[in-house]
Amino acid sequence: MNYDVILLRYGELSLKSAYVRKYFESILVRNIKKAFQGENIPHEIRTERGRIYLSTTEISKSIRVLPRIFGIVSFSPALQTTSTLQDMSTTAQHITRNILQKQKSFAIRVTRVGTHPFTSQQVAIHIGNDIVQATAAPVDLNNPDVELFIEIREKKSFLFTEKIKGVGGLPLGTQGKILALVKNPSSLLAAWYLMRRGCNIVIVTGDQSNEKVIRSFLTHWYADAESISMDLTSKESPEQVSRIASEKKCDAVVTDYTLETLSQALSEIALLKRKCNVPILSPLITMTQEEIENQCKDRGILL
Repeated sequence: MNYDVILLRYGELSLKSAYVRKYFESILVRNIKKAFQGENIPHEIRTERGRIYLSTTEISKSIRVLPRIFGIVSFSPALQTTSTLQDMSTTAQHITRNILQKQKSFAIRVTRVGTHPFTSQQVAIHIGNDIVQATAAPVDLNNPDVELFIEIREKKSFLFTEKIKGVGGLPLGTQGKILALVKNPSSLLAAWYLMRRGCNIVIVTGDQSNEKVIRSFLTHWYADAESISMDLTSKESPEQVSRIASEKKCDAVVTDYTLETLSQALSEIALLKRKCNVPILSPLITMTQEEIENQCKDRGILL
């Protein structure tokens, strides 16, 4: 299908005040542009009432990039047309021509923004009848094989058949800065959870052999981070961590402690808390080693 636009959706940004939402949107757009420029994908972006529209000739490459940009909840490659019934019906038949036949059922889901001479239900009935005549496919509103979504916004409409899941969270750079203690590659998973909440990170690593994994991780998630090497096993490391956190204006320190390492974790966390004037966060605390390894694979962390 020669889609010509991708609809991008964000989640909790829509709950923010108008000023904050606009600011977060601008950060998200900036991050998308940075990722696409890094991948040499030509594109244009525009925003409108809770939607971000990405126009590009490289739809397939874009689909591989977008799930790795924090803040995008889902996205849909779509065909754009006018909001007249005739144009929407023609586009709908074009989309469904090769994916529907007598053996496959379908349903049409219509949403509208703006004033139109028809209701959403009237659009669904009209276009549904046209598709039935063109393909002989049956309608099944409860459990269809194919769903055709029609999003009508003022004088334009967007038609698509899938909603691809994104990583969600908040756009990277909309929150504070976090100091991440990376003792081994799996420690990056703890940093990932804070990045997904919009935090920039400063990485402190105790092993230079982690540098390659760190660079690969940051590239995978289109993120920038300063990396600092130090001996995390020394007695002076808590004071050094506190000093670095202060110098880099970090709001918290994130660690990879889990309940499986509780005896070691308690003493180390207590020492860090005594030396640091910022919160100590342990997002992996309830995870097993198997869960951590599986999530690392899903997050592009090379173990």
